[in-house]
Amino acid sequence: MYKFLKTISAAALVAVAAVQAYSDPGACSGYCWAHDPAVIQRASDGTYFKFNTGTGIQYATASSIAGPWTIQGYVLPDGSSIDNSGSDDPWAPDVHLVDGVYYLYYAVSTFGSQDSAIGVATSTTMDVGTWTDHGSAGVSSTSAKSYNSIDPNLIMVGSTPYLNFGSFWDDIFQVKMSTSLTSTAGASAYNIEYDAAGDHPCEGSYMFYYDGYYYLLWSHGICCNYETTLPAAGAEYMIMMARSTSPTGGFVDQDGVAATDSGGSILLQSHDYVYGPGGQGVFTSTTEGLVLYYHYADTNVGLADADYLFGWNVLSWDDGWPVV
Repeated sequence: MYKFLKTISAAALVAVAAVQAYSDPGACSGYCWAHDPAVIQRASDGTYFKFNTGTGIQYATASSIAGPWTIQGYVLPDGSSIDNSGSDDPWAPDVHLVDGVYYLYYAVSTFGSQDSAIGVATSTTMDVGTWTDHGSAGVSSTSAKSYNSIDPNLIMVGSTPYLNFGSFWDDIFQVKMSTSLTSTAGASAYNIEYDAAGDHPCEGSYMFYYDGYYYLLWSHGICCNYETTLPAAGAEYMIMMARSTSPTGGFVDQDGVAATDSGGSILLQSHDYVYGPGGQGVFTSTTEGLVLYYHYADTNVGLADADYLFGWNVLSWDDGWPVV
């Protein structure tokens, strides 16, 4: 889910059209660049933290989700301790507060490779210089595996932790974690989402619970380098969803099609000036309620990865499904 480049030919955007009306992204000021963002509020004072993929995992803080966002520094300024060719450039942060400790999961890899691993760092405050890198969380892959070990996402089900992950290949997998949250529980990973079409372009999963259901979100399509090669209309990033009463499987879309059988309903796709939204997550803001956040390209600004912006919308609900 990543790599940085630049500039654009605007004429290539002619085919972008919305299938339905979506709300525009919420306001953002200050440092609004984003790629695979992770957002959380600090429990002690309500400060918003926004983490981004890329070298060291840079992060910013703000007094509201709309900003102004101010860069604070890096979670891993010296890179990850994992012995991997991508260890100096960790990707796809995912951060959660569990029992007074902030756990930040990340991936190390190189673009398009299965030589990947997931690591974890912890802090009790999220302040710069307080993060401890624990290295590998016990999830890794090579070309011998059916999955790619990037794009981690933790979900706590009561006191039981599960880690969702995966990108292309056989798409989204899940593994049970140990109670330490820094290693797996020893069980094998299993598939929870799979799109049989094409090169199976699903990644960046995020799971959350709401009103009796576990909702599985993922990014579908081509994420990056739009200024170099614009995908066919509808092949760019978009946010998909399915739900289940269990966190470990049985996810179906709005038509009842299993997520493991190419099912999935669209939560958010390109519309108006918003192009290729994805790299998403969900959290409960103390002021806004349940919020979907993501990155996107603003066609009025540019399509380069370096131009991506932070998007967010308060979720509403229609017949048991989230709506933007």
